[in-house]
Order: sequence, then structure tokens, then C-alpha cells
Amino acid sequence: QAQLVESGGGLVQAGGSLRLSCAASGRTFRYYAMGWFRSAPGKEREFVASLSWDGVSTRYSDSVKGRFTISRDNAKNTVTLQMNSLKSEDTAVYYCAADRALYSDYVRGDESDIWGQGTQVTVSS
Repeated sequence: QAQLVESGGGLVQAGGSLRLSCAASGRTFRYYAMGWFRSAPGKEREFVASLSWDGVSTRYSDSVKGRFTISRDNAKNTVTLQMNSLKSEDTAVYYCAADRALYSDYVRGDESDIWGQGTQVTVSS
């Protein structure tokens, strides 16, 4: 069964950095767009970053553009999110997701996609 497992979350001071990783198992995800979403207390889940199946096209939310970088290693079946210059408003549970469609350019982020269990990121001010 296809599965995504996030790691790398934790507590960091504002201005610091964290690197999240998402390990895929059960099948290869090299032909699917991968992405990250986050959910903060009292807020709906929001899009953070997405990377096309071929690694050519990236998308970022305005709130993280210039600070976060998404990348993938298809040989290792992993996707990472490098987060720099973290702010308190980045505090959330971060979820890795794989789009349901082959050769997709971005992750739709709906319930038909494949989701990980999430990893907590807490940024102290």
C-alpha cells in the first residue's frame, strides 16, 4: 500500500531553519507531483509548496515564497522541504502529499490524493 511518512519537524526559534523530509513507500512516486501542505490550530489546511512529477515546475504560496524550497530525489523516493527564515506564523502540522494523477504538474490537495500523517513544526518568537 502506498504510504508517505514525514520527518524533520521540531521546535526552532524564529529566524531559524528546518528541513522536512517525506519518504514514500509501497510504490514509486516518481511520476506524480509531490507537495507540502500545513494546518495550523483553528485554521484550514493550506497549500505550501508543490513540485511537478519531472521536477521542472514548482509552486509556492505567497507566504513562504523566497524562504522555502521544495525538492525531490526520485532515486530515493523522497521529497524535502527546506524552510529558512522561519516565522511564528509558520507554526503548523506539515503534511506531505502526492497527487493522484500521473504526470501531474502540481498537487491538487484534495482527499483523493495520498497524504502522510504530518509532522509538527513549532516556531518560537
